[in-house]
Amino acid sequence: MALHRLISVTMGVPNVAETAAFYAEFGLSPEGDGWFATRDAGRQLHIVPAPTRRLVEVRIGADTPDDLAAAASRLRRLGIAGRAEGATLTAHDTATGLRAVLEVTGRLAQPPTPATGYNGPGRDERVDTRAPAVRRTGPVRPRKLGHAVLGTADFDGTTAFFRDGLGLKASDYLEDRGAFLRCSTDHHNILVLAAPVTFLHHTSWQVDDLDEVGRGAAALLADHPERHVWGMGRHYAGSNFFWYLKDPAGNFSEFYSDMDCIVEDQLWTPEVLEGAKGLLTWGPPPPPSFLAPDDLAALMTGTHGPKG
Repeated sequence: MALHRLISVTMGVPNVAETAAFYAEFGLSPEGDGWFATRDAGRQLHIVPAPTRRLVEVRIGADTPDDLAAAASRLRRLGIAGRAEGATLTAHDTATGLRAVLEVTGRLAQPPTPATGYNGPGRDERVDTRAPAVRRTGPVRPRKLGHAVLGTADFDGTTAFFRDGLGLKASDYLEDRGAFLRCSTDHHNILVLAAPVTFLHHTSWQVDDLDEVGRGAAALLADHPERHVWGMGRHYAGSNFFWYLKDPAGNFSEFYSDMDCIVEDQLWTPEVLEGAKGLLTWGPPPPPSFLAPDDLAALMTGTHGPKG
């Protein structure tokens, strides 16, 4: 596909310093000026001041200038003006105010991490030694940014902006209130959610395996059990293992591993998922605060969060 990766997101919060400290503890590497980097993809999170927590910008990789021109043409058909400048095309979603930037850039090549050392019925890959995972002692470091989830009061409009304008592909739908969209071979890089107000629901960060999901969450919860939101579990849409935690601004942050990979579009059939099917294959049921965050009313009135 012409689009090939989620380069970065910019997160606006009222309490920048406190939120930044959380993401450093989460395992992202501070780069200065509010930027944080992953192991494989460099600077992928930018934290900036904002009156309420929100997704300010998404930056998406494209292959060629022709891909930007095609996106600009599709956006015009939606009545949205795009601004071309050098190797970028910038456009704003009318409903949420989100800034989306398509950028001509190279594709991400991640060094593979073989899934070794896991025994199973009739498969003894690890013998006469303890599992490598139980000996891991270093901090968990996310490999890349996987996706961002955006709440919008105009579900159809925001979905059209990403899908019909920018050119993301649809992987699955959650009835008429969720659209799993991809700009890479990952099952989804953007999830659009119907909501009464614009807000950032969560960002999601890839780690090596199930053990790293558990280790990362356990480390963050050791001294702060109130950070727990939902997990451990496995989603249906995307198939990934997950554990969600809450940052100091109220955004959720997800460790994940083993996401579905869609290389040949014609071999994948999007489903319209009903009820909780898209959310959960196994694990604890989602808490009410996951579906409707506790600060939703405050976000609607613009009274959310401290300034700092």
